[in-house]
Amino acid sequence: MTEAILVLEDGRVFRGEAYGAVGETFGEAVFTTGMTGYQETLTDPSYHRQVVVQTAPHIGNTGVNDEDDESDRIWVSGYVVRDPARTPSNWRATEDLGTRLARHGVVGISGVDTRALTRHLRERGAMRVGVSSVEADPQALLARVLEQPQMVGADLSAQVSTPQAYTVGAEGAHRFTVAALDLGIKRNVPRRLAARGVTTHVLPASSTFEDLMAVKPDAVFFSPGPGDPATADHPVALAQEVMRNRIPLFGICFGSQILGRALGFGTYKLGYGHRGINQPVMDRLTGKVEVTSHNHGFAVDAPLEGTVDTEFGRVQVSHVCLNDNVVEGLRALDVPAFTVQYHPEAAAGPHDADYLFDRFAELIGDK
Repeated sequence: MTEAILVLEDGRVFRGEAYGAVGETFGEAVFTTGMTGYQETLTDPSYHRQVVVQTAPHIGNTGVNDEDDESDRIWVSGYVVRDPARTPSNWRATEDLGTRLARHGVVGISGVDTRALTRHLRERGAMRVGVSSVEADPQALLARVLEQPQMVGADLSAQVSTPQAYTVGAEGAHRFTVAALDLGIKRNVPRRLAARGVTTHVLPASSTFEDLMAVKPDAVFFSPGPGDPATADHPVALAQEVMRNRIPLFGICFGSQILGRALGFGTYKLGYGHRGINQPVMDRLTGKVEVTSHNHGFAVDAPLEGTVDTEFGRVQVSHVCLNDNVVEGLRALDVPAFTVQYHPEAAAGPHDADYLFDRFAELIGDK
């Protein structure tokens, strides 16, 4: 096996073996706690420019297939696992995970003490990292790590957005039309909308308000995506125009942060973020606690209690993470708009929050 090293920007070194492509890669080191759904994680555009550490020790045992990708490519910058499966076992598998990573040129490392690495990131925070199976000198790799850009200030949504508009039709009878701004959308979003009779027009991140209105939408959706929401001035202005025209608006993850900014709130970077499929969130409207899927390194800075008066009327925090009280959703009371910071469309599950697409459909029907 080819030896590989992982070097964090604070100088911590982990050694292992090459997994996937042999080479060198850089990004932000983040960890995800999901025990399943690694294929969806790899193909999630929100992981663009991130080196993903899987906390689950055994990865790849169901291989990969041609149906579960959330986009048309792998987006992670690098991949870190402890114990990759030697032989996948699943009737849907078309190849093993290591082969898929190598075929797509994704540099990874295995045999790493991912528990120690995760604890380090929890204590020190997400940080820049390099993974190499061609460089044996940690100091030489560290020097290149320190040359890499930070995630703070990174404007990435245009890099992952669709270059051309496309349409996903409704299943069964058509009820509504939604214009979805693609900031890093996953395939399961229009699928969940289609199941509710919604035809979704997925539009590039550079789209104007006139572009959105050209499809004659009943509502607008702002998708998840990568990067620092503080850089996303164009989508923020677009969200404000949508609300001024009182068009129903729903935002998920990056889209939630965009709407938060549009309402006048700030955003900030979390120490190590929320990533995984087992995060407890309370829906304050019902008091129900949901187990949810997360993938965000930034959050909205809004008061947890009471309502806030904004340019668009009253706004309140609708969802909150029970682990650390991070804002996980906003609800506008005087315009038809709401958001969640997590992923109700999570293809690998859990599906506790799938009802939010019903809430969106109801919002459209009530307009």
